[in-house]
Amino acid sequence: MKQNAVVAGVGMTRFGKHLDRGLADLAHEAIRAALDDAGIAIGDVQAVWAGTAGASVITGQVCIAGQAIVRSLGLGDVPVVNVENACATSSTAFQQACSFVTAGIHDVVLAFGVEKLYHHDRARTFSVFAGCVDVEKPRDVDAFLTGDLDPTALDARPSRKRSVFMDIYSRWARDYMAQSGATAQDFAAISAKNSVHGRLNPKAQFHNVVTIEEVLGSEMIAPPLTMLMCSPLGDGASAAVIMSPAAAARYGIRRPVKVLSSLLTSGQDLSPGVPSIAQIGAKRAYEQAGVGPEEIDIVELHDASSPAEMIYYESLGLCAVGDGPKMIAEGTTSLGGRVPVNTSGGLVRKGHPIGATGISQIYELVLQLRGDAGARQVNGARIALAENGGGFIGGDAAALTMTVLGR
Repeated sequence: MKQNAVVAGVGMTRFGKHLDRGLADLAHEAIRAALDDAGIAIGDVQAVWAGTAGASVITGQVCIAGQAIVRSLGLGDVPVVNVENACATSSTAFQQACSFVTAGIHDVVLAFGVEKLYHHDRARTFSVFAGCVDVEKPRDVDAFLTGDLDPTALDARPSRKRSVFMDIYSRWARDYMAQSGATAQDFAAISAKNSVHGRLNPKAQFHNVVTIEEVLGSEMIAPPLTMLMCSPLGDGASAAVIMSPAAAARYGIRRPVKVLSSLLTSGQDLSPGVPSIAQIGAKRAYEQAGVGPEEIDIVELHDASSPAEMIYYESLGLCAVGDGPKMIAEGTTSLGGRVPVNTSGGLVRKGHPIGATGISQIYELVLQLRGDAGARQVNGARIALAENGGGFIGGDAAALTMTVLGR
């Protein structure tokens, strides 16, 4: 469906460790910022899409997180939809909110994502990630990690001292290295590049700049992934106010950002010759937006590990197959390059509170398209792409959103 909605306001917290703050407190900061940015009151909101993924495990708040959060802001008697879709949770909330506005059901809505992942019991935190695969078919993950499809193969699931997704990204990275000739140094260059971007983002979890050598020398997590190639745990929230074009005119929104396309798709069993969920989603998003990848000025993508960013360069059509290493070597995706990627710092530097990550990408791109990104501003940015995936099924992401925004 071609979208007909605009982003009227955005807000987010700084991502990081917020052990002293509750779920509602974090959400309220982001929501109030988005409402203030749009210049509206909470009472103007006609419907809410509330995203959270791991917080139910960490905090015990299940089923009605959205209602609890907006009620304490003074909003009641409106539809509130609670959304959970792995790392694509809040971007799914955003996509659904845009679709309802496009359908004419509402014309002023709120979408937000909020997450609590830090807990004194690290096993509880990692159980969130362990549940983002098909728990009734654990051999699917084993087979992917070992390349052995024999159901009698030795259980290869690693010790859960880390997220299972770092092992999945490790496998993807090693496969990509074999196909493209990419090296661990190429992946480290992405981490270093994004640390420069993250230093310029006051909302980012990390502000220190790291070198390629420091990335390569950090603790090995799952070869070739070192600690500084992996996204950290995080708490935080992000929010967006979405309106119909008519409502935006009525409320006097001065710089609305157009939603040219926003779609959601789900993973399938990968086999030779079958496009990945990212390739399928990108093709559909470009078609719905009426643009090609060569017209994209800036990208926020799901770099839960640094190799993933390079793999997505190709999946999103930003370069030819095998040219990912060339993109980073030539500075194409750095600030000042042809198509800067992850100017926010990306998940590895900005942080990755999974239920809030998707709309934080929208936050960054809206600032960029409005010319409000400060020291990390991409000059002349007019068309932006956000890619946000989550979960694992059939050898691919279980859920994925693609959003194209225009100035």
